[in-house]
Parts: sequence; structure tokens; C-alpha cells
Amino acid sequence: MKKHTTNYTNTFICVAKDCKKTESEIPPLKLDKPKSIARMQFEMITENPFQFTSDDIIFQIHCERKGINQTDEERESFFSKGQPCFRSSPLSKTYGWGIHYDEQSRVGLVAINDEKYASLSNSSELDIVKAMRSSRK
Repeated sequence: MKKHTTNYTNTFICVAKDCKKTESEIPPLKLDKPKSIARMQFEMITENPFQFTSDDIIFQIHCERKGINQTDEERESFFSKGQPCFRSSPLSKTYGWGIHYDEQSRVGLVAINDEKYASLSNSSELDIVKAMRSSRK
């Protein structure tokens, strides 16, 4: 069975070209609804910077939302099909967060209005990619 991955290495995902934020925003918590995927991603990454790969994060959130156990078999089945990577995450498309992958594919967030964002988005040592746009324009 082929294994797909969402991981990048030494990469910075810049905010989407059509993102309207000039300052990063924490995805809101809606008390009468379950946590959004963006909020779950935000909490997992900010509480554990550079500890998880995007595969780890995406799989854990999938299991939590579906109410299933995180087993090796379930993970293998989940990644036997391609999954959307963080280029399509609302964090970088809507809320103004850059996503930094280190040399071990672990993930950290960088606010668009942080000096580190400008530094990383112009780094010659990283692959720089843009988040996917929300509109087709």
C-alpha cells in the first residue's frame, strides 16, 4: 500500500495571497459548537512548537473528530490516500499564520506581523511556498 505524506522539510508556507489579515488571529472558539479544525491545529502547534510533523497533527485531529483510536493500522489506512497539506489550512489561508517546517519536518507557527515572518519568508535556506488561495481569481 502506497504511503502519502503531508510533511515538508526546511520549508516555510507563507500566508495565502488573498488572505485579508495584516495581523495573525487566533481561530475563534465557538462555545456552542465543536472546535474547528483551524482551532485544533492552532492549539496543537502552539502548545507543542516543533514537536509534531504535519502528518502527526492531521492524523491526530482526524482521529479526535471521528472518535477513533490512533493505531498504526488506522494511520496506514488514512495515509494510503493523499491528504490535504498545511498549504490548505485555514491558519495560513484565513487567519494569517506562516507555517515553518524544520529539518525534521516538525511544525511551528509564525505570525504574519512578527519580524521572524519577514526573515523566514525571504530565507535562502528554506523552500518558500505560498498557502493556497481561497478564491480562484
